[in-house]
Amino acid sequence: MRFMLAAAMAAILTTTAAAHFVYVVPAKDGRSIQVVFSDSLDPDEGVSIEKVKSLTLTARTEAGKDEAVTHKVAEHALAAAVPANTKVVFGSVTYGLLSRKDTKPALLVYHPKAIISACEPKTATVGEKAALEIVTVTTAGKTAFLVLAAGKPAAEVELSVLLPDGNKAKMKTDKEGKTEAATATGRYGIWARHTEAKAGEHDGKKYEEVRHYATLVVDVK
Repeated sequence: MRFMLAAAMAAILTTTAAAHFVYVVPAKDGRSIQVVFSDSLDPDEGVSIEKVKSLTLTARTEAGKDEAVTHKVAEHALAAAVPANTKVVFGSVTYGLLSRKDTKPALLVYHPKAIISACEPKTATVGEKAALEIVTVTTAGKTAFLVLAAGKPAAEVELSVLLPDGNKAKMKTDKEGKTEAATATGRYGIWARHTEAKAGEHDGKKYEEVRHYATLVVDVK
C-alpha cells in the first residue's frame, strides 16, 4: 500500500513538473527580476522552488557586457536585483529526470530568458552556447519569435504562448525557425521544447534523451 501511494504521489509530481516552466519575470522598473516555476508568469504557491534554485543567471548590457546575477530564495520564487542598464537576463538549470512508462527516461533542462528593454538582436541572442533559446525578430514594426537550437534556426517547433490578455495560444516556426508576427501589444510569456537524442546519467540514474525547455518573457510594443 505504501509503495502504491508513493508511486501515485511521484506520478502527480511528475505531471505537475511537466506542466510548469521556469520564467524570468522583470519588474516594471527593470531593476529587479523574479524567477517563477509556474504555468503562468505568477508564482505557483503549490509548487516548490527548491528544485530550480541552482539556476545560474547572467545579465547583459547593450554593450554586450555579461555579469553574473545572484538570486535569493523568496516565497515560491527566486528574487534578484539586476545591474544598471541591463537589457537581457538569461540562464539555465538542470531540473532532473522525467521517467514514465509511456516515454523514454529524459533529463529536463530549463533555459529561461527575459528581455528587460528593447535592444539590438545581437545583444538579446545568447547564440551557440545556448542549447535552446527564443529571440524576437522585429520587421516593419511587427515582432515575431525565432527559435534557435545551439545558435541555429529550429524549424517546425511549436511554441506555447501566454498572451498579454491572459489567454493562451499556439505558434509554430517555419523552415527558417520563425513564427508569424505577434498581433497584440503587452507582455508575452513563451515556451518551446527541443529534444536532444543524448544518453547519460544524472544522480545515478540513466536517461536516453535530454529535453530542453526555453522560455522568453518580453514586452511587445
